[in-house]
Amino acid sequence: MILDETKSVTAALHCTGNVVRSRPTLPEKQLLPLSTNPLTPMSQPAPTITAYVKTFCGWSEGIRAIMRKYDLAFEEKDIIKNPAFRWEMEQKSGQPLSPCVVVNGEMLADISGEEVERYLLAKGLVGNTEKEADAPIDSACTPEAHAAMAAGEAPGVKIQFV
Repeated sequence: MILDETKSVTAALHCTGNVVRSRPTLPEKQLLPLSTNPLTPMSQPAPTITAYVKTFCGWSEGIRAIMRKYDLAFEEKDIIKNPAFRWEMEQKSGQPLSPCVVVNGEMLADISGEEVERYLLAKGLVGNTEKEADAPIDSACTPEAHAAMAAGEAPGVKIQFV
């Protein structure tokens, strides 16, 4: 470690009675890797993103659609599959509504995909693109989707009400 090496050099000089009059030369700092995503400005590292979402929810799917549109890596915390994530979201956001997204430590509570996209663009975390989102980014589930879920016909999932 840089700090340990510096302490060792300084300690050795003090033990021999030499006076340290200038700072020791430190090794060059390592640069953080920049984003390899062409839609993220190269002057910044890729953002750190955590999304608190529901398994089947139009608003949550809008968040995922924006992440796919800009090819952004993010941690997905499904508040339906894991109730501890719901508790965590409520503690961090101060409210119970989802989805919520944390971008570089800043909580965006009860937000749509459209609002997340505007935020990312305004902060310069992504660049403009003509690519379209692959799902609606500003709406809830349709009544048909809710009916399908209630009937246990959600994609890839068998829902059983007891």
